[in-house]
Amino acid sequence: MQLAELLNDWPCTVKGSVRCEVMRIEDHTSEVTAGTIFVARKGKVSNGITYIPQAISNGAVAIVVDDEHYYNSAKLTVPLIWVPNTLSFLAYSNAKMHHFPAEVLTIIAVTGTNGKTTVTHLIGQLLQRLKQQVMVIGTNGVYVNGIKSFEHYESLTTLQPKQLQTLFHEAVKAGICYVVLEASSIGLHKHRLDYSDIDIGVFLNVTEDHLEDHGSMENYKLAKQILATMAKQIIVNSDDVICRSIGFSKKGKRSFFGKGQHVDYFYQVLFEGATYTTCLVQYKDEKHVVHIPFVGDYQCSNVLAAISVLVQLQYPLEQLCSYCEELKLPEGRFERITNDRGLDIIIDYAHTPDAMKQLLQAVKRQAKQRVIVVFSCGGNRDQAKRSKMGMIASIYADIIILTTDNARSEDPQTINAQIQQGFSSTQVFHEVLDRKQAILAALEEAKEGDSVVILGKGHEKTQQIGKVQSEFSDHLCVRQFLQDTQQQAGNDN
Repeated sequence: MQLAELLNDWPCTVKGSVRCEVMRIEDHTSEVTAGTIFVARKGKVSNGITYIPQAISNGAVAIVVDDEHYYNSAKLTVPLIWVPNTLSFLAYSNAKMHHFPAEVLTIIAVTGTNGKTTVTHLIGQLLQRLKQQVMVIGTNGVYVNGIKSFEHYESLTTLQPKQLQTLFHEAVKAGICYVVLEASSIGLHKHRLDYSDIDIGVFLNVTEDHLEDHGSMENYKLAKQILATMAKQIIVNSDDVICRSIGFSKKGKRSFFGKGQHVDYFYQVLFEGATYTTCLVQYKDEKHVVHIPFVGDYQCSNVLAAISVLVQLQYPLEQLCSYCEELKLPEGRFERITNDRGLDIIIDYAHTPDAMKQLLQAVKRQAKQRVIVVFSCGGNRDQAKRSKMGMIASIYADIIILTTDNARSEDPQTINAQIQQGFSSTQVFHEVLDRKQAILAALEEAKEGDSVVILGKGHEKTQQIGKVQSEFSDHLCVRQFLQDTQQQAGNDN
Protein backbone atom coordinates (compact mmCIF):
# COMPACT_ATOMS: atom_id res chain seq x y z
CA MET A 1 0.00 0.00 0.00
CA GLN A 2 1.29 3.47 -0.83
CA LEU A 3 1.78 5.94 2.02
CA ALA A 4 -0.58 8.36 0.24
CA GLU A 5 -3.37 5.78 0.27
CA LEU A 6 -2.76 4.91 3.92
CA LEU A 7 -2.97 8.56 4.98
CA ASN A 8 -6.02 9.34 2.87
CA ASP A 9 -8.96 10.47 5.05
CA TRP A 10 -6.73 10.69 8.12
CA PRO A 11 -5.88 14.08 9.73
CA CYS A 12 -2.16 14.64 9.37
CA THR A 13 0.60 16.97 8.19
CA VAL A 14 3.47 15.62 6.11
CA LYS A 15 7.04 16.65 5.38
CA GLY A 16 8.36 14.74 2.39
CA SER A 17 6.96 12.51 -0.34
CA VAL A 18 3.95 10.26 0.25
CA ARG A 19 4.71 8.10 -2.81
CA CYS A 20 6.71 5.44 -0.99
CA GLU A 21 5.44 1.89 -0.53
CA VAL A 22 4.45 0.79 2.99
CA MET A 23 4.77 -2.87 4.01
CA ARG A 24 4.05 -2.66 7.74
CA ILE A 25 3.54 -0.34 10.73
CA GLU A 26 5.63 -0.75 13.87
CA ASP A 27 6.11 1.04 17.18
CA HIS A 28 9.16 -0.95 18.31
CA THR A 29 12.47 -0.36 16.52
CA SER A 30 13.44 -4.03 16.91
CA GLU A 31 10.61 -4.89 14.49
CA VAL A 32 11.47 -2.22 11.92
CA THR A 33 12.71 -3.45 8.54
CA ALA A 34 12.69 -2.03 5.01
CA GLY A 35 9.28 -0.70 4.05
CA THR A 36 8.16 -0.01 7.63
CA ILE A 37 6.44 3.08 9.02
CA PHE A 38 7.75 3.73 12.53
CA VAL A 39 5.21 5.25 14.91
CA ALA A 40 7.05 7.08 17.68
CA ARG A 41 4.54 6.79 20.51
CA LYS A 42 5.14 7.76 24.11
CA GLY A 43 5.48 4.83 26.50
CA LYS A 44 5.43 4.54 30.28
CA VAL A 45 9.20 4.59 30.52
CA SER A 46 10.49 6.13 27.30
CA ASN A 47 9.50 8.27 24.33
CA GLY A 48 9.57 6.70 20.87
CA ILE A 49 11.09 9.88 19.45
CA THR A 50 14.44 8.90 20.95
CA TYR A 51 14.41 5.75 18.78
CA ILE A 52 13.78 7.49 15.45
CA PRO A 53 17.45 7.44 14.30
CA GLN A 54 17.60 3.69 14.97
CA ALA A 55 14.32 3.12 13.13
CA ILE A 56 15.63 4.97 10.06
CA SER A 57 18.86 2.98 10.25
CA ASN A 58 16.79 -0.23 10.31
CA GLY A 59 14.97 0.74 7.10
CA ALA A 60 11.94 2.82 8.14
CA VAL A 61 10.44 4.59 5.10
CA ALA A 62 8.46 7.13 7.16
CA ILE A 63 8.13 8.36 10.75
CA VAL A 64 4.89 9.25 12.55
CA VAL A 65 4.81 11.52 15.62
CA ASP A 66 2.23 13.46 17.61
CA ASP A 67 4.77 15.89 19.08
CA GLU A 68 4.33 19.23 17.28
CA HIS A 69 7.63 20.66 18.52
CA TYR A 70 9.58 17.69 17.17
CA TYR A 71 7.67 17.81 13.88
CA ASN A 72 8.40 21.51 13.40
CA SER A 73 12.10 21.27 14.29
CA ALA A 74 13.22 17.86 12.98
CA LYS A 75 14.91 17.33 9.62
CA LEU A 76 14.88 13.72 8.53
CA THR A 77 15.96 11.78 5.46
CA VAL A 78 12.53 10.10 5.26
CA PRO A 79 9.00 11.55 5.31
CA LEU A 80 7.88 12.84 8.71
CA ILE A 81 4.16 12.74 9.52
CA TRP A 82 2.36 14.52 12.35
CA VAL A 83 -0.94 13.08 13.61
CA PRO A 84 -3.09 14.23 16.55
CA ASN A 85 -2.70 10.90 18.40
CA THR A 86 -0.17 8.18 17.60
CA LEU A 87 -2.10 5.52 19.54
CA SER A 88 -5.27 6.06 17.54
CA PHE A 89 -3.20 6.18 14.34
CA LEU A 90 -1.71 2.77 15.17
CA ALA A 91 -5.22 1.32 15.38
CA TYR A 92 -6.38 3.03 12.19
CA SER A 93 -3.32 2.24 10.08
CA ASN A 94 -3.18 -1.42 11.07
CA ALA A 95 -6.90 -1.79 10.38
CA LYS A 96 -6.52 -0.15 6.97
CA MET A 97 -3.48 -2.26 6.06
CA HIS A 98 -5.73 -5.30 6.58
CA HIS A 99 -8.70 -3.68 4.76
CA PHE A 100 -10.72 -3.19 7.97
CA PRO A 101 -11.43 -6.89 8.66
CA ALA A 102 -13.61 -6.16 11.70
CA GLU A 103 -16.33 -4.83 9.42
CA VAL A 104 -17.13 -8.33 8.16
CA LEU A 105 -16.97 -9.98 11.58
CA THR A 106 -19.40 -9.96 14.50
CA ILE A 107 -17.28 -8.65 17.36
CA ILE A 108 -18.30 -8.94 21.01
CA ALA A 109 -16.17 -7.01 23.53
CA VAL A 110 -16.45 -7.77 27.25
CA THR A 111 -15.25 -5.35 29.90
CA GLY A 112 -15.28 -5.43 33.70
CA THR A 113 -12.84 -5.46 36.58
CA ASN A 114 -13.50 -9.16 37.05
CA GLY A 115 -14.97 -11.94 34.92
CA LYS A 116 -13.84 -10.89 31.43
CA THR A 117 -11.97 -14.11 30.70
CA THR A 118 -14.75 -16.31 32.03
CA VAL A 119 -17.53 -14.59 30.11
CA THR A 120 -15.65 -14.44 26.80
CA HIS A 121 -14.97 -18.17 27.02
CA LEU A 122 -18.57 -18.96 28.00
CA ILE A 123 -19.81 -17.00 24.98
CA GLY A 124 -17.30 -18.87 22.83
CA GLN A 125 -18.46 -22.25 24.13
CA LEU A 126 -22.13 -21.45 23.51
CA LEU A 127 -21.35 -20.31 19.96
CA GLN A 128 -19.44 -23.52 19.33
CA ARG A 129 -22.35 -25.54 20.66
CA LEU A 130 -24.50 -23.66 18.11
CA LYS A 131 -22.13 -24.88 15.36
CA GLN A 132 -20.57 -21.44 14.88
CA GLN A 133 -16.87 -20.77 14.36
CA VAL A 134 -15.47 -18.39 16.96
CA MET A 135 -12.21 -16.79 18.01
CA VAL A 136 -11.75 -15.79 21.68
CA ILE A 137 -8.99 -13.29 22.52
CA GLY A 138 -7.91 -12.30 26.02
CA THR A 139 -5.83 -12.82 29.13
CA ASN A 140 -5.47 -16.58 28.64
CA GLY A 141 -4.41 -16.20 25.00
CA VAL A 142 -6.09 -16.73 21.63
CA TYR A 143 -8.50 -19.63 21.12
CA VAL A 144 -9.99 -20.71 17.80
CA ASN A 145 -13.01 -22.97 18.26
CA GLY A 146 -11.77 -23.82 21.75
CA ILE A 147 -8.21 -24.66 20.73
CA LYS A 148 -5.36 -22.42 21.88
CA SER A 149 -3.71 -20.81 18.87
CA PHE A 150 -1.24 -18.04 17.94
CA GLU A 151 0.77 -18.76 21.10
CA HIS A 152 3.62 -16.50 20.01
CA TYR A 153 1.54 -13.39 20.77
CA GLU A 154 2.35 -11.37 23.88
CA SER A 155 0.30 -11.88 27.02
CA LEU A 156 -2.05 -8.90 27.22
CA THR A 157 -5.71 -8.70 28.17
CA THR A 158 -6.33 -6.50 25.13
CA LEU A 159 -3.73 -6.93 22.40
CA GLN A 160 -1.97 -4.10 20.60
CA PRO A 161 -3.64 -3.02 17.30
CA LYS A 162 -1.01 -4.69 15.13
CA GLN A 163 -1.74 -8.10 16.63
CA LEU A 164 -5.46 -7.53 17.02
CA GLN A 165 -6.03 -6.47 13.41
CA THR A 166 -3.86 -9.35 12.20
CA LEU A 167 -6.05 -11.76 14.16
CA PHE A 168 -9.19 -10.22 12.70
CA HIS A 169 -7.67 -10.69 9.25
CA GLU A 170 -6.83 -14.33 10.04
CA ALA A 171 -10.38 -14.87 11.31
CA VAL A 172 -11.84 -13.58 8.05
CA LYS A 173 -9.50 -15.80 6.02
CA ALA A 174 -10.49 -18.85 8.10
CA GLY A 175 -14.21 -18.20 7.65
CA ILE A 176 -14.76 -17.37 11.31
CA CYS A 177 -17.88 -15.29 11.91
CA TYR A 178 -17.54 -14.35 15.58
CA VAL A 179 -14.69 -12.79 17.57
CA VAL A 180 -15.13 -12.45 21.34
CA LEU A 181 -12.51 -10.38 23.12
CA GLU A 182 -11.65 -8.85 26.47
CA ALA A 183 -11.68 -5.06 26.56
CA SER A 184 -9.46 -3.84 29.39
CA SER A 185 -9.59 -0.28 30.70
CA ILE A 186 -5.98 0.17 29.57
CA GLY A 187 -6.76 -1.18 26.10
CA LEU A 188 -9.74 1.14 25.74
CA HIS A 189 -7.89 4.17 27.09
CA LYS A 190 -4.92 3.52 24.81
CA HIS A 191 -7.10 3.23 21.68
CA ARG A 192 -6.23 -0.42 21.01
CA LEU A 193 -9.83 -1.19 20.05
CA ASP A 194 -10.34 1.81 17.81
CA TYR A 195 -11.55 0.81 14.31
CA SER A 196 -12.61 -2.62 15.59
CA ASP A 197 -16.28 -2.17 14.67
CA ILE A 198 -17.70 -3.64 17.88
CA ASP A 199 -21.21 -5.05 17.57
CA ILE A 200 -21.94 -5.80 21.24
CA GLY A 201 -20.23 -4.39 24.33
CA VAL A 202 -20.74 -6.21 27.63
CA PHE A 203 -20.31 -4.52 31.03
CA LEU A 204 -19.83 -6.92 33.95
CA ASN A 205 -18.69 -4.80 36.91
CA VAL A 206 -16.49 -1.87 37.80
CA THR A 207 -14.64 -2.15 41.10
CA GLU A 208 -11.30 -0.82 42.29
CA ASP A 209 -8.36 -1.77 40.07
CA HIS A 210 -5.63 -0.22 37.89
CA LEU A 211 -5.78 3.06 39.80
CA GLU A 212 -2.00 3.33 39.40
CA ASP A 213 -2.63 3.70 35.65
CA HIS A 214 -5.78 5.82 35.65
CA GLY A 215 -5.14 8.02 38.69
CA SER A 216 -8.65 7.84 40.14
CA MET A 217 -11.75 5.69 40.25
CA GLU A 218 -13.57 8.25 38.10
CA ASN A 219 -10.91 8.03 35.38
CA TYR A 220 -11.09 4.24 35.56
CA LYS A 221 -14.86 4.37 35.04
CA LEU A 222 -14.45 6.80 32.12
CA ALA A 223 -11.97 4.40 30.49
CA LYS A 224 -14.49 1.57 30.77
CA GLN A 225 -17.24 3.82 29.47
CA ILE A 226 -15.40 4.26 26.16
CA LEU A 227 -16.74 0.86 25.15
CA ALA A 228 -20.33 2.17 25.39
CA THR A 229 -19.55 4.81 22.78
CA MET A 230 -17.82 2.32 20.48
CA ALA A 231 -20.33 -0.55 20.54
CA LYS A 232 -23.47 -0.61 18.42
CA GLN A 233 -25.35 -2.03 21.41
CA ILE A 234 -24.45 -2.82 25.00
CA ILE A 235 -25.46 -5.42 27.58
CA VAL A 236 -25.10 -4.24 31.18
CA ASN A 237 -25.01 -5.86 34.62
CA SER A 238 -27.77 -3.93 36.37
CA ASP A 239 -26.61 -5.23 39.78
CA ASP A 240 -23.44 -3.14 39.51
CA VAL A 241 -24.12 0.53 40.27
CA ILE A 242 -21.39 1.94 38.01
CA CYS A 243 -22.27 -0.35 35.11
CA ARG A 244 -25.92 0.61 35.45
CA SER A 245 -25.04 4.30 35.27
CA ILE A 246 -22.97 3.63 32.14
CA GLY A 247 -25.93 1.78 30.66
CA PHE A 248 -28.32 4.64 31.28
CA SER A 249 -25.89 7.06 29.61
CA LYS A 250 -25.77 4.99 26.42
CA LYS A 251 -27.48 6.53 23.42
CA GLY A 252 -28.80 3.66 21.39
CA LYS A 253 -29.64 0.01 21.98
CA ARG A 254 -29.01 -1.32 25.49
CA SER A 255 -30.12 -4.32 27.55
CA PHE A 256 -29.77 -5.03 31.27
CA PHE A 257 -29.23 -8.31 33.10
CA GLY A 258 -29.19 -9.18 36.78
CA LYS A 259 -31.18 -10.39 39.76
CA GLY A 260 -32.77 -7.04 40.56
CA GLN A 261 -35.91 -5.43 39.24
CA HIS A 262 -36.49 -3.82 35.84
CA VAL A 263 -33.99 -5.94 33.91
CA ASP A 264 -34.36 -7.53 30.49
CA TYR A 265 -32.60 -10.74 31.56
CA PHE A 266 -33.34 -11.95 35.09
CA TYR A 267 -31.85 -14.77 37.16
CA GLN A 268 -32.53 -16.24 40.58
CA VAL A 269 -30.45 -18.87 42.37
CA LEU A 270 -32.71 -21.76 43.34
CA PHE A 271 -30.14 -24.17 44.78
CA GLU A 272 -26.37 -24.35 45.21
CA GLY A 273 -24.71 -27.73 45.52
CA ALA A 274 -21.07 -28.54 46.13
CA THR A 275 -20.12 -28.24 42.46
CA TYR A 276 -23.19 -26.88 40.67
CA THR A 277 -25.92 -24.25 40.87
CA THR A 278 -29.52 -24.35 39.75
CA CYS A 279 -30.97 -21.04 38.56
CA LEU A 280 -34.15 -19.64 37.14
CA VAL A 281 -33.54 -17.56 34.01
CA GLN A 282 -36.20 -15.29 32.55
CA TYR A 283 -36.33 -13.15 29.40
CA LYS A 284 -39.61 -11.40 28.70
CA ASP A 285 -42.31 -14.03 29.37
CA GLU A 286 -39.98 -16.98 28.82
CA LYS A 287 -38.67 -18.85 31.90
CA HIS A 288 -36.26 -21.77 32.18
CA VAL A 289 -34.53 -23.68 34.96
CA VAL A 290 -30.79 -23.80 34.24
CA HIS A 291 -28.20 -26.14 35.73
CA ILE A 292 -24.75 -24.53 35.85
CA PRO A 293 -21.74 -26.78 36.63
CA PHE A 294 -20.03 -24.34 38.99
CA VAL A 295 -20.82 -22.43 42.16
CA GLY A 296 -20.96 -18.82 43.26
CA ASP A 297 -23.60 -16.20 42.64
CA TYR A 298 -21.12 -14.23 40.52
CA GLN A 299 -20.71 -17.23 38.22
CA CYS A 300 -24.48 -17.31 37.66
CA SER A 301 -24.23 -13.64 36.70
CA ASN A 302 -21.40 -14.48 34.28
CA VAL A 303 -23.49 -17.21 32.65
CA LEU A 304 -26.46 -14.86 32.31
CA ALA A 305 -24.20 -12.28 30.66
CA ALA A 306 -23.17 -14.89 28.09
CA ILE A 307 -26.76 -16.00 27.51
CA SER A 308 -27.86 -12.37 27.08
CA VAL A 309 -25.31 -11.85 24.30
CA LEU A 310 -26.47 -14.92 22.41
CA VAL A 311 -30.15 -13.97 22.70
CA GLN A 312 -29.29 -10.53 21.34
CA LEU A 313 -27.68 -12.37 18.43
CA GLN A 314 -31.10 -13.98 17.81
CA TYR A 315 -30.38 -17.45 19.21
CA PRO A 316 -33.25 -19.10 21.15
CA LEU A 317 -33.12 -18.85 24.94
CA GLU A 318 -34.43 -22.37 25.53
CA GLN A 319 -31.66 -23.88 23.44
CA LEU A 320 -28.99 -21.80 25.17
CA CYS A 321 -30.25 -22.77 28.62
CA SER A 322 -30.06 -26.46 27.70
CA TYR A 323 -26.38 -26.04 26.79
CA CYS A 324 -25.40 -24.39 30.08
CA GLU A 325 -24.84 -27.61 32.00
CA GLU A 326 -21.99 -28.40 29.57
CA LEU A 327 -20.12 -25.13 30.18
CA LYS A 328 -16.58 -25.16 31.53
CA LEU A 329 -14.61 -22.43 33.24
CA PRO A 330 -11.38 -21.33 31.54
CA GLU A 331 -8.02 -22.31 32.93
CA GLY A 332 -7.20 -20.70 36.27
CA ARG A 333 -10.77 -19.62 37.07
CA PHE A 334 -12.19 -21.45 40.11
CA GLU A 335 -10.19 -24.42 38.85
CA ARG A 336 -10.48 -27.47 41.07
CA ILE A 337 -7.57 -29.92 41.13
CA THR A 338 -8.74 -33.49 41.61
CA ASN A 339 -6.86 -35.49 44.23
CA ASP A 340 -7.15 -38.60 46.41
CA ARG A 341 -6.42 -36.80 49.70
CA GLY A 342 -9.96 -35.53 50.23
CA LEU A 343 -8.93 -31.90 49.72
CA ASP A 344 -10.77 -29.19 47.83
CA ILE A 345 -7.87 -27.55 45.98
CA ILE A 346 -8.78 -24.44 44.02
CA ILE A 347 -6.58 -22.27 41.79
CA ASP A 348 -7.94 -18.88 40.78
CA TYR A 349 -6.67 -15.72 39.11
CA ALA A 350 -8.48 -13.46 41.62
CA HIS A 351 -6.25 -10.45 42.32
CA THR A 352 -8.74 -7.73 43.26
CA PRO A 353 -10.73 -7.31 46.48
CA ASP A 354 -14.07 -7.97 44.79
CA ALA A 355 -12.87 -11.08 42.95
CA MET A 356 -11.32 -12.46 46.13
CA LYS A 357 -14.48 -11.81 48.14
CA GLN A 358 -16.78 -13.43 45.60
CA LEU A 359 -14.62 -16.52 45.33
CA LEU A 360 -13.95 -17.00 49.05
CA GLN A 361 -17.62 -16.54 49.88
CA ALA A 362 -18.44 -19.38 47.48
CA VAL A 363 -15.68 -21.58 48.94
CA LYS A 364 -16.64 -20.86 52.56
CA ARG A 365 -20.29 -21.79 51.96
CA GLN A 366 -19.25 -25.23 50.72
CA ALA A 367 -16.21 -25.84 52.95
CA LYS A 368 -16.36 -28.99 55.07
CA GLN A 369 -13.45 -28.06 57.31
CA ARG A 370 -10.80 -25.30 57.32
CA VAL A 371 -10.10 -22.84 54.53
CA ILE A 372 -6.39 -22.29 53.84
CA VAL A 373 -5.56 -19.37 51.54
CA VAL A 374 -2.25 -18.77 49.76
CA PHE A 375 -1.80 -15.34 48.17
CA SER A 376 0.01 -12.02 47.89
CA CYS A 377 -0.42 -8.95 45.67
CA GLY A 378 1.41 -7.81 42.55
CA GLY A 379 4.11 -5.18 42.83
CA ASN A 380 4.00 -1.75 41.16
CA ARG A 381 0.21 -1.91 41.22
CA ASP A 382 -2.54 -0.28 43.30
CA GLN A 383 -1.32 -0.36 46.90
CA ALA A 384 -4.65 0.71 48.43
CA LYS A 385 -6.25 -2.66 47.67
CA ARG A 386 -3.68 -4.67 49.63
CA SER A 387 -5.07 -4.12 53.14
CA LYS A 388 -8.60 -4.61 51.75
CA MET A 389 -7.58 -7.99 50.35
CA GLY A 390 -5.97 -8.79 53.69
CA MET A 391 -9.23 -8.01 55.48
CA ILE A 392 -11.27 -10.14 53.07
CA ALA A 393 -8.88 -13.09 53.38
CA SER A 394 -8.99 -12.72 57.16
CA ILE A 395 -12.80 -12.90 57.19
CA TYR A 396 -13.01 -16.15 55.23
CA ALA A 397 -9.72 -17.98 55.86
CA ASP A 398 -8.79 -20.07 58.87
CA ILE A 399 -5.12 -20.02 57.87
CA ILE A 400 -3.39 -17.58 55.53
CA ILE A 401 -0.01 -18.17 53.95
CA LEU A 402 1.42 -14.96 52.54
CA THR A 403 3.87 -15.45 49.71
CA THR A 404 4.89 -13.65 46.50
CA ASP A 405 2.88 -12.82 43.40
CA ASN A 406 4.54 -10.86 40.57
CA ALA A 407 6.39 -8.57 42.95
CA ARG A 408 8.18 -6.82 40.08
CA SER A 409 10.45 -4.09 41.51
CA GLU A 410 8.82 -3.97 44.96
CA ASP A 411 10.01 -5.77 48.09
CA PRO A 412 7.66 -8.76 48.64
CA GLN A 413 7.89 -8.35 52.40
CA THR A 414 6.74 -4.74 52.12
CA ILE A 415 3.78 -5.86 50.01
CA ASN A 416 2.87 -8.51 52.57
CA ALA A 417 3.21 -6.06 55.46
CA GLN A 418 0.59 -3.87 53.77
CA ILE A 419 -1.69 -6.90 53.33
CA GLN A 420 -1.31 -7.75 57.03
CA GLN A 421 -2.72 -4.36 57.98
CA GLY A 422 -6.14 -5.76 57.06
CA PHE A 423 -5.85 -8.91 59.19
CA SER A 424 -7.85 -9.38 62.37
CA SER A 425 -5.81 -9.48 65.58
CA THR A 426 -6.46 -13.23 65.92
CA GLN A 427 -5.68 -14.22 62.33
CA VAL A 428 -3.42 -17.26 61.97
CA PHE A 429 -0.92 -16.61 59.19
CA HIS A 430 2.56 -17.51 58.00
CA GLU A 431 4.85 -15.84 55.50
CA VAL A 432 6.68 -18.06 53.03
CA LEU A 433 8.19 -15.89 50.30
CA ASP A 434 9.10 -18.75 47.95
CA ARG A 435 5.75 -19.34 46.21
CA LYS A 436 6.42 -23.00 45.56
CA GLN A 437 7.27 -23.60 49.20
CA ALA A 438 4.21 -21.62 50.28
CA ILE A 439 1.93 -23.83 48.19
CA LEU A 440 3.65 -26.96 49.48
CA ALA A 441 3.28 -25.71 53.07
CA ALA A 442 -0.47 -25.20 52.54
CA LEU A 443 -0.91 -28.66 51.03
CA GLU A 444 1.15 -30.31 53.78
CA GLU A 445 -0.87 -28.50 56.45
CA ALA A 446 -4.21 -29.47 54.88
CA LYS A 447 -6.14 -32.44 56.20
CA GLU A 448 -9.05 -34.33 54.68
CA GLY A 449 -12.03 -32.02 54.22
CA ASP A 450 -9.94 -28.83 54.13
CA SER A 451 -10.10 -26.32 51.27
CA VAL A 452 -6.81 -24.97 49.88
CA VAL A 453 -7.27 -21.83 47.81
CA ILE A 454 -4.30 -20.53 45.78
CA LEU A 455 -4.96 -17.04 44.46
CA GLY A 456 -3.51 -14.40 42.17
CA LYS A 457 -1.84 -16.14 39.25
CA GLY A 458 -4.37 -18.66 37.91
CA HIS A 459 -3.33 -19.67 34.38
CA GLU A 460 0.01 -17.83 34.42
CA LYS A 461 3.14 -19.81 33.63
CA THR A 462 5.74 -17.27 34.81
CA GLN A 463 6.54 -15.16 37.86
CA GLN A 464 8.39 -11.84 37.88
CA ILE A 465 10.54 -10.94 40.90
CA GLY A 466 12.67 -7.85 40.35
CA LYS A 467 13.79 -7.85 36.72
CA VAL A 468 13.85 -11.64 36.53
CA GLN A 469 10.93 -13.49 34.96
CA SER A 470 11.11 -17.19 35.67
CA GLU A 471 8.91 -20.13 34.77
CA PHE A 472 6.37 -20.92 37.45
CA SER A 473 2.93 -22.52 37.45
CA ASP A 474 0.62 -23.00 40.43
CA HIS A 475 -0.91 -25.97 38.58
CA LEU A 476 2.40 -27.76 38.06
CA CYS A 477 3.41 -27.10 41.64
CA VAL A 478 0.21 -28.65 43.02
CA ARG A 479 0.24 -31.60 40.65
CA GLN A 480 3.89 -32.36 41.39
CA PHE A 481 3.11 -32.40 45.12
CA LEU A 482 0.17 -34.75 44.61
CA GLN A 483 2.26 -37.02 42.39
CA ASP A 484 5.12 -37.09 44.90
CA THR A 485 2.86 -37.84 47.87
CA GLN A 486 1.07 -40.57 45.95
CA GLN A 487 4.41 -42.13 45.01
CA GLN A 488 5.60 -41.87 48.59
CA ALA A 489 2.43 -43.54 49.82
CA GLY A 490 3.02 -46.35 47.33
CA ASN A 491 6.60 -46.79 48.54
CA ASP A 492 5.46 -46.91 52.16
CA ASN A 493 3.02 -49.67 51.32
